[in-house]
Amino acid sequence: MRSKHFLLFIGLSLTYAAATAQQPANDPLNYYINPIFPGDYPDPSILRDGSDYYIVHSSFEYYPGLLIWHSRDLINWTPVTHALHKYVGSVWAPDLVKYKSKYYIYFPAGQTIYVVTADAVTGPWSDPVDIKINYIDPGHFTDAEGKRYLYFNNGGYVPLSDDGLTITGEIKQAYKGWTIPRDWTIECFCMEGPKITMRGDYYYLTVAEGGTAGPATSHMVISARSKSPFGPWENSPYNPIIRTQKSTEKWWSKGHGTLFEAADGKWWMVFHGYEKDYYNMGRQTLLEPVEWTKNGWFKIPEGIETDRPIKKPVTSITTKRSFLSDDFSGNDLKPQWQFFGAYDTNRYHLADKSLTIKARGHSIGESSPLLCIPPNHSYIAQIELTITGNATGGLVLFYNNAMSSGILADTDNILANLRGWQFPTEKSVLKGHVFLRLKKIENMVDMYYSLDGQQWVKIENSLEVSGFNHNVLSGFLSLRLGLCAVGNGSVKFRNFVYTPVTIK
Repeated sequence: MRSKHFLLFIGLSLTYAAATAQQPANDPLNYYINPIFPGDYPDPSILRDGSDYYIVHSSFEYYPGLLIWHSRDLINWTPVTHALHKYVGSVWAPDLVKYKSKYYIYFPAGQTIYVVTADAVTGPWSDPVDIKINYIDPGHFTDAEGKRYLYFNNGGYVPLSDDGLTITGEIKQAYKGWTIPRDWTIECFCMEGPKITMRGDYYYLTVAEGGTAGPATSHMVISARSKSPFGPWENSPYNPIIRTQKSTEKWWSKGHGTLFEAADGKWWMVFHGYEKDYYNMGRQTLLEPVEWTKNGWFKIPEGIETDRPIKKPVTSITTKRSFLSDDFSGNDLKPQWQFFGAYDTNRYHLADKSLTIKARGHSIGESSPLLCIPPNHSYIAQIELTITGNATGGLVLFYNNAMSSGILADTDNILANLRGWQFPTEKSVLKGHVFLRLKKIENMVDMYYSLDGQQWVKIENSLEVSGFNHNVLSGFLSLRLGLCAVGNGSVKFRNFVYTPVTIK
């Protein structure tokens, strides 16, 4: 059920306005504040195609996956389309590239590497092709003769066929990484995310090291250069190019960088990081300028700080955001929505400004909930539900199949779910119809229900959700907001309203 309204939908445009810090009052149009993608947008892979920029991120178990975004200024982004609809497992660290006139996304899933292709970035995208090699974090590059290769997390590379769909040789080792001082506090050596960019006589290899999560000072961006894409590689004297130096900084575990040249000839790096105190939001996409030294190395300019105002790549007027609210009036789901697990288009339908989902499973985790990424620290979300049959519907905060919470309803009762412990909290108050609300203020969550959408009753149960993060639960996921339909029967959802809350 692919929809043209991917191309028309602009309400989810991501801008720096979602960030909590304030820009210089005297020049707000010329500066941005990180992140450029607030919320769970890890492992960014960026492609410049003329004056257009496209970006894609890890999509893990959320389907449809590989949502491609478009921008002209690197700050304001609009969703284009999902490139992956067929379930192949958890999707990590993709690489979006253009070769000749065709577009490719290489990505690891299910202990192999897949590729999807399209003649236009807007799609349609092909079904995934298994290129049958068991590594992660593929980084595509071409040599001076136009031949194609993939680098991997272990510092090795393999040759590709001209159509990019087949491995044509054995893996060869080329790069061993940069030695991290033993007294640094890191999670592991864990080299990953190789990206190759050419400038002048040199190829520049950018990798991540130190571990994606763990201590705040783990993740970092490392650079090396060579006059051949196959090495030998010389490590940069400016390593690490980017790293969190101490846990008092706002952005933790900064890494997985991609170096690129903008349309005006200036250079930038896009990367990700966790936000201090909001680790449960996942890794957010960050952007910083890059400068070149006289001896041909690149580094972050002096005075640039990730959490401070940075001069925009292009002067532009900020796009006003409509956030995530949805009246379900389209012919298909908006790009903000993804099911956790297999994407079954027969399980849902939209009609008369409502979304009906067939119930399944015996718990929130088994129900394959429909989720979106909240970009704010604090917000209020609410939804109207009509329950049919022996179903239970809910408005939930979801980390993974084993860990979720929220407020739910069956035909008679309001139920609370606290980290999987689910029980009736308001009995015999419904007749198959209800409004539910979550109010999240920083990491505290209160839950409400209403019979008419006007008068709200707070249930006695509240949540503290800071622990819903990778360092506690593993998986590299985030705390997402969504809808569930559990059991037998169906749940009809109407008028999902998402309202950011500003805390003074």
